[in-house]
Amino acid sequence: MKKHILIVLFLAMALLIFSQNEAKTSVKHSKENSKCFACHGAHTYSFQNDMIERIVTKRMNPYFIIDSVLYYEQNHKSFECIDCHSYDYTEFPHNNDLRMEQMPSCLDCHEGDDATERFNFEEIYEEFHESVHSTKHSEEFTCWMCHNPHSYKINARTNENVLETIVYDNNICLSCHADVDKYQLISDKEKPNVIDSHDWLPNQITHFARVRCIECHAQITDDVLVAHQIQPKSEAVKKCAECHSKNAELLASLYQFRAKENRSKYGFFNAAMLSDGYVIGANRNVYLNILSGVIFGLVVLVIFIHAILRGVSK
Repeated sequence: MKKHILIVLFLAMALLIFSQNEAKTSVKHSKENSKCFACHGAHTYSFQNDMIERIVTKRMNPYFIIDSVLYYEQNHKSFECIDCHSYDYTEFPHNNDLRMEQMPSCLDCHEGDDATERFNFEEIYEEFHESVHSTKHSEEFTCWMCHNPHSYKINARTNENVLETIVYDNNICLSCHADVDKYQLISDKEKPNVIDSHDWLPNQITHFARVRCIECHAQITDDVLVAHQIQPKSEAVKKCAECHSKNAELLASLYQFRAKENRSKYGFFNAAMLSDGYVIGANRNVYLNILSGVIFGLVVLVIFIHAILRGVSK
């Protein structure tokens, strides 16, 4: 019996290893990219030092280490490294001048591309250039400051869990605003304390967990699913009614895509919201409002009839 169990476990492990290797090798350009990951997927790299005539091993700069697992799960997984980087990187050791190469922007590939038209990259680009990130920091602030090209995955359009989308999006903001080293790449100011700067906000922890930063800090439009026009802090939303009302901005941004997708399925707009949370003042359904009104009216009518009957009986 024990022998049979061991055989089954062995076969299961072999199948798992085979399926993982098959999945990885099936990705386009994985063979070519493996040459890059040999160094950039490890914490050390080695090369022949001709001056001292021996192989030298060095530590890899942690900012140049790429997680190959995350890379082959993200949206650009079918790319070859030299699709974005200079072909000269195929020579090792790399020429020092390559460190100065200018990286492409999103529009260098996506502008006018019918395959990605639904993502509105042109509108996103316009919004970004009107944002405080671009107007204050000009060319220093690029798409890659927020979106890691080696691990970025579409989230808001594909994730049905709104709370996971909130965490994902907020972590993009916090990757800079909660990281003093990255923050000071473009600013000589002291990193702001996110907690202290929001000390006016009631139920702060709940808001941080249930609302994206961009809901209050970006200009919301109908054309772009994820707003990129970040406003100056003086223009951030601070009025409760902006979210806690029937025509809340929250409905036009965070729940916009899911509301459109689920409207036909559930029959009313709030379905997308009700499945993940309740926003006081925003989650209004006309049928529930009518039902509440009818119940309230019946209660008043019963009280009125009861009062009349008591008066007659006396």
